Amino acid sequence: MLGQIHRVRSFNRSVTQTIGALHDDYLGRHRPLGESRILFEIGQQGATAIELRARLDLDSGYLSRLLRSLERQALVTTEPDSGDRRIRRARLTASGLRELAELNRRSDSLAQSILDPLNEAQRARLADAMAEVERLLSASAVRIDEVPPASSDAEYCLSHYFRELADRFESGFDPANSLAPTLDGFAPPRGTFLVMRLHGEPVGCGGFKFDPPDAAYIKRMWISPAARGLGLGRRLLQELEQRAKALGYRKLRLETEKALTEAQHLYRGSGFREVPPFNDETYAHHWFEKALT
Repeated sequence: MLGQIHRVRSFNRSVTQTIGALHDDYLGRHRPLGESRILFEIGQQGATAIELRARLDLDSGYLSRLLRSLERQALVTTEPDSGDRRIRRARLTASGLRELAELNRRSDSLAQSILDPLNEAQRARLADAMAEVERLLSASAVRIDEVPPASSDAEYCLSHYFRELADRFESGFDPANSLAPTLDGFAPPRGTFLVMRLHGEPVGCGGFKFDPPDAAYIKRMWISPAARGLGLGRRLLQELEQRAKALGYRKLRLETEKALTEAQHLYRGSGFREVPPFNDETYAHHWFEKALT
């Protein structure tokens, strides 16, 4: 791990120097990178302060200072959001839109200057490596939070999950016909429901509830298609297992439908063994258990 830490730090030094993040006049526009990044994020459509904080992982105080500076430069205005007047929405002024266009032009030139010294094969290698680094950094940035089962993020994840199941199952899917039509029982102290977030946006969910006499019954595990391939399903399953252990459960139980082959592969690879049916879930073809030691 120590060697990997050194390589990450070396990479960070190289990147910050190459893109000019160390200078107070990023891209020669007489403002630091943070302010320019805010302009990029506000963009043509505008953005609320909540959205900006989540996307950029900024605390409220620092974001407020950046926005005030951009307002003094007449590049940004903030006003109550039309959908909820308690929320402030930032928009670019006409000068801000012109500045954004210039930043985009200079950003393209910076990228071109990085690629120009390389031959075609090296450019392809660099672009592929950057794409892989971006994906891995996204995986690292995902956070897992316990949420109330009735929360808006839980409802968002479940609505997308249910639509996907309806498309994939031969007979369609109606949660009312399943053994968990709602998330009743998934709240503490015997249960939990987790949401995975990437830069504030929900990208996955899952939870468990008590299944007598001593099992945690895992249900509603879902990863957004845009976030698949990052190992998030395994990470979510491991988090649920650790929480079940902490609550004193002796085993994990779950089931899955025959069309969800990737889920079956995940469970078998995570130490679950297939067992005879332990319930009469309408949408199940495979039942799994894992002992918790």
